[in-house]
Amino acid sequence: MKIPFSDIAFVVAQFVLIVVYFFEVSFLQIVFPELIFWTGLALLIFGAFISLVAVLQLNIHLSPFPSPLPGSKLIQTGIFKFVRHPIYTGVFLSMFGFGILYDSGYKLIISLLLLILFYFKSIYEEIRLTEIFPEYPEYARYTGRFFPRIFK
Repeated sequence: MKIPFSDIAFVVAQFVLIVVYFFEVSFLQIVFPELIFWTGLALLIFGAFISLVAVLQLNIHLSPFPSPLPGSKLIQTGIFKFVRHPIYTGVFLSMFGFGILYDSGYKLIISLLLLILFYFKSIYEEIRLTEIFPEYPEYARYTGRFFPRIFK
């Protein structure tokens, strides 16, 4: 299976942002109040939980690349019943929460950049999923991209 260049570019960009996240820029330190600290901890734990559940549900269909693996099936149950890209959601929430815990404006900025990357990666991924799964547009109509839809 030949991996498309766009798939590689998205994964490399994601990897770079995650690596850069673990550096620190001291002048972007923010001192958050204690309530915000606990919010950050909750986001970190909730995001990790969402990612873990989604990874377990995808099982053998999991890939770092946005294009589906050959022989994949469209998962529409469990957490995927509510959110189309729960791993992206979980990673973002975890990284954003961790940034709050460490009073790091820098980590919050990188987290937001990662969310923007996930947005464009998910658009590309959904194009690829629609090519393989004709039922994908209907599934996308009633589920949220990163967060559950409140109004359907």
